[in-house]
Amino acid sequence: MLPTVDHPRLKRSAVEARAYQLEGVAEALECSTLLVYPTAAGKTAVSAMVVAEVISEGGRAVMLAPTVGLVEQHKSTLTNWLTGEVSVSTLTGSTAAEKRKPLWNSSMVIIATPQVFHNDVLSGLIDPSTIEILIVDEAHHSVGSHAMGKSCDEFIIRGGKKILAMTASPGYSKSHVEALCRRLGIDRIHTRSSTDSGLKRYLSDLELIEVRVEVPEELVELASPLKQWQEGLIDTERRLGRYVHEGKVTYSGLSSAMERARGAISRGDGTAFASVSRLALALTLNHLINHILSQGVGAAREFLRRKSSESSASKKSTRAFLSDNRVTDLRNKLDALDEVHTKIGTVRRLVSERLRRSPESKIIIFANFRDTVASIHRAIEGIEGAIPLRFVGQSKRPEGGLTSKEQIQTISEFKQGLGNILVATSVGEEGLDIPSADLVIFYEPVGSETRTIQRRGRTGRRRQGDVVVLIAEGTRDEAAAIASHRREMAMMKSIHAVRRALKGGPINYSLLGSFSIEDIGGEIDPGRFIKNEREANKYEFPKAEEAGSSMAISAIEEEKRAKPAAYRPSGQSGLDEF
Repeated sequence: MLPTVDHPRLKRSAVEARAYQLEGVAEALECSTLLVYPTAAGKTAVSAMVVAEVISEGGRAVMLAPTVGLVEQHKSTLTNWLTGEVSVSTLTGSTAAEKRKPLWNSSMVIIATPQVFHNDVLSGLIDPSTIEILIVDEAHHSVGSHAMGKSCDEFIIRGGKKILAMTASPGYSKSHVEALCRRLGIDRIHTRSSTDSGLKRYLSDLELIEVRVEVPEELVELASPLKQWQEGLIDTERRLGRYVHEGKVTYSGLSSAMERARGAISRGDGTAFASVSRLALALTLNHLINHILSQGVGAAREFLRRKSSESSASKKSTRAFLSDNRVTDLRNKLDALDEVHTKIGTVRRLVSERLRRSPESKIIIFANFRDTVASIHRAIEGIEGAIPLRFVGQSKRPEGGLTSKEQIQTISEFKQGLGNILVATSVGEEGLDIPSADLVIFYEPVGSETRTIQRRGRTGRRRQGDVVVLIAEGTRDEAAAIASHRREMAMMKSIHAVRRALKGGPINYSLLGSFSIEDIGGEIDPGRFIKNEREANKYEFPKAEEAGSSMAISAIEEEKRAKPAAYRPSGQSGLDEF
């Protein structure tokens, strides 16, 4: 029997007891908290326990989720965990305005999209000062002009009490994490990594596999005239001393050159205007070349389609680019081609082999562009045992995306086994509750640590899973894979740096007084349960040979004497503050 959480507002045995989650609940009940857990570690369980306690104390809770699909998913989960007397309602853009105010007034728990919450606060349908806690799912969206950030702004300004912000990826830089915490009024960060001893046993092992593929000759030939065009532009900028990077043309080299050109303009150098134009064109070509080489025909077609339809198409430079013979010739060739990238064949082999070995497997394939999703979908339709489903965002284009209702239906079909392969764009990266997915394929690596973490978290939730990343050799795929890894490492350092700088202190376990833990030996106090779990998961140093151990200790002592500051963090008063 697994230990479970008992609480007056939780259904009996509905929530598995995990020590790290209970610690998160205690911190969230005390003050505004940023909760950073790996995907599938149970952020929703923490939010459910927090809601249960808030409701039992007579308060109200609001949860914000960035998509309609996530709103509905959270409602289903909370309804399954909370007792029947707790009223849970949802508010999305499809909820009629005249229905929203009664729901705000009558519901103990509201789950809403951020735009609806923001609009209803501004129109006076809901008073944030009446809300005990605002739970923000996928909190990394709370930046810039995103409705999530604006909603949190209004909540804080208008007297809202506490925020529980949840994410697996708050950003890789310290300044980004700090900015997120400032905007959300965060007092504490509660974080656990996938390697944490108290959490690791709840997560299935993930094997990350990088598969390198050669770029087909047909695509190399398609990109060749564009490369020559770009080199001619860059040769001019090299002579002017603005493009200074050696070797092949890169995005970073182009960006640096653009900064120099704009700097020259600010100093009154009129010749630099031509440089800005040439470099802007070189950047466009760079994107197009990389689309062809790293992703294939579908991605290149979509790039040119977007270029034709976006507002920049009215610009003289964009019209000149699109009407150039090299571009028109490329478009004609792309329209006549099926997807020929080696990645497509690799995806077919991976899917076929997985289904042959494990016919019950569920697979998710991520690609950046809808055209690529369509190409992959067509390529795997004929594989024995494959039932692919297409999962993309909404669109006004004729070929269309999926409505919110269709997205929910697609995920439901995937869960029910009516499909066993989900081919998705980035809309599938966040929040999908797909516990049985055991293989995720990245059609291309993404340089964003946030997106990488979200994608990777779609597998390994209940059993061992594999994550396969396809890398086209000699393309930007290689740089993106390196960048993502570096950013993920930097993110963990940034989180801990900001956490140490925030006011903290020991966790107040008395706030868990309404909770108890039902275990095989009977009912125990949450504080005792957490202590027992810590003891059980305590790291034990391996025994070493006496001589080797002595040498290691001596080396450490010598380093401590040489760099005392590194071993005595400023202001440290205990392990809880380290």
